[in-house]
Amino acid sequence: QAQWEGVLDEDTAAEGLHTLGYSAPGTEYVYLHLTLPGCDLSDINILSGYVHLQKMELSSNKINDLSCVSHMPYLIELNASQNELTTYFNFKPPKNLRDVDFSHNRIPKMEDLSAYQSLTKLLLDYNEIEEIRGLEKCPSLTQLGLSHNRLTAIRGLENLPIRILNLSFNQIEKVTGLKSLKALQKVDLSCNKINSLQGLEEHPVLEVINLEDNQVAELSEIKWIEDLPLLRVLNLLKNPIQEQGGYWLSAIFMLLRITELDLKKISVEEKVTAVNRRDPPPEVVAAEDHRIHVLSNILQPQRVLDSTLPAADDPYPMLVLLGPVACGKREIALKICRQFKTFFRFG
Repeated sequence: QAQWEGVLDEDTAAEGLHTLGYSAPGTEYVYLHLTLPGCDLSDINILSGYVHLQKMELSSNKINDLSCVSHMPYLIELNASQNELTTYFNFKPPKNLRDVDFSHNRIPKMEDLSAYQSLTKLLLDYNEIEEIRGLEKCPSLTQLGLSHNRLTAIRGLENLPIRILNLSFNQIEKVTGLKSLKALQKVDLSCNKINSLQGLEEHPVLEVINLEDNQVAELSEIKWIEDLPLLRVLNLLKNPIQEQGGYWLSAIFMLLRITELDLKKISVEEKVTAVNRRDPPPEVVAAEDHRIHVLSNILQPQRVLDSTLPAADDPYPMLVLLGPVACGKREIALKICRQFKTFFRFG
């Protein structure tokens, strides 16, 4: 009956406990993990007594109050995604809390997280957040997810050690506020309203940029990212730039280090073609000149040289030497031409 009302009871909680281990002080043998996803829970206050938990998975419930976490000083991981939270971190901070998932809730604004010194991963995707704030004093934060929110600008991330940043499906118009993120490796800005790549430059370890479904229109925008030393993956699908003539090879030529463009692997042959098309080496230029020269000669009208015929009505003499390869045909032909130079020319 209690379960039916959404109130967690001890029997149900016991079913979700697993992973026996020593408590953090090392004085007793206790359950360290609790997993209760999809149980229609709305009241989990009973968990206030479960002080030794280190990981808690409560996704897909109807929870709107997490105050019980205040009594879990050793908690490291918390998954409260797909619930009915409208606030978050409204509990006393567990000292070592590192990994938190609050995605798919109803959170309208971010809170001050300066007390969460150990936080490394924070997922707030699919909420109602309009502004990034409260992260200034999170010295360990390496992954931040804020996709599917209501952001219009990027700010509040200065000097954070973020490596993976997901801001897709928002209303962002410019790439700002990323300059100081020197540890950034992957950035997802897909499905926004961005028309310039300015702001992505000067990131020494940036490897992956996703800008699918934005408003980048000019090839010249690629210049902002052409000096990124570790860039390997770029996605510009569903941008107006795709309609530019020669876009594919031009983008490859400007970004010769990348291995994947618009979800397609780039072959060595395509890179060679791009270079030969845009900035060919001397030998390629010479080969192309030679090809054009030969083609031009072939297309010239053919005529018999007058000097090879004693008179206009004489038969046209032609001598063809046959024999195996390297039997000296060339030398004999030259000798005949020298000896009978009024009749033959080597050709």
